[in-house]
Amino acid sequence: MPELIKITSLTKTYKLGDEILNALDNVTLNIRAGEFVAITGPSGSGKSTLANIISGLDRPTKGSIIVDGSDLSKMKDRKLSDYRNKNLGYVFQSFNLQGNQTALENVMMPMYFSRVGHKDRHKRARECLESVGLGDRINHKPGQLSGGQRQRVAIARALALNPKIIIADEPTGNLDSVKGQEILSVLKDLNEQGITLIIITHDQTIAREASRIIKIHDGKVRLR
Repeated sequence: MPELIKITSLTKTYKLGDEILNALDNVTLNIRAGEFVAITGPSGSGKSTLANIISGLDRPTKGSIIVDGSDLSKMKDRKLSDYRNKNLGYVFQSFNLQGNQTALENVMMPMYFSRVGHKDRHKRARECLESVGLGDRINHKPGQLSGGQRQRVAIARALALNPKIIIADEPTGNLDSVKGQEILSVLKDLNEQGITLIIITHDQTIAREASRIIKIHDGKVRLR
């Protein structure tokens, strides 16, 4: 499979008072289209920073990150926003759903900001919820759903704009082992349909399901 993400000599530093912290230190790696990659490491290792840079939510201090031929490190803010809308779906540990909106409305939200027409938003949101097994819960609000169901809504929302890449940051962290495996199964099914899947996790049981594990320690990457 062709390379989708190409990261070269990437460094991210933060200034904390008089101290310079290297969150990422000269990272070089490639991720192929359609690959399932797990990024692991202890708290503070830099794994979430790497995910944020791949997703265009943060910028590198040095180095380059090229996704599908476009260099994110050189993009203006508006171009980065377009990149996220067209290429990325993000799944959070804490679900990040709007509590006063139904599952359908939550999934429709990213399409609203991308100016998709109401009829198409409604149709696509229903399709996404059905694809994660929640076709009978479209009018339920998050408070009426279990943790596993809320994460399925979050996955459906990530699918709304047909992303090439899904980044899931500790997607099973707030779930018990049974529900966690159900969510992992949903994500793996999406990967088998061709979506590039990047999971950030400290859970080695989850990581071992990936086709490749990228370990990060003190901002440095060790590939397996």
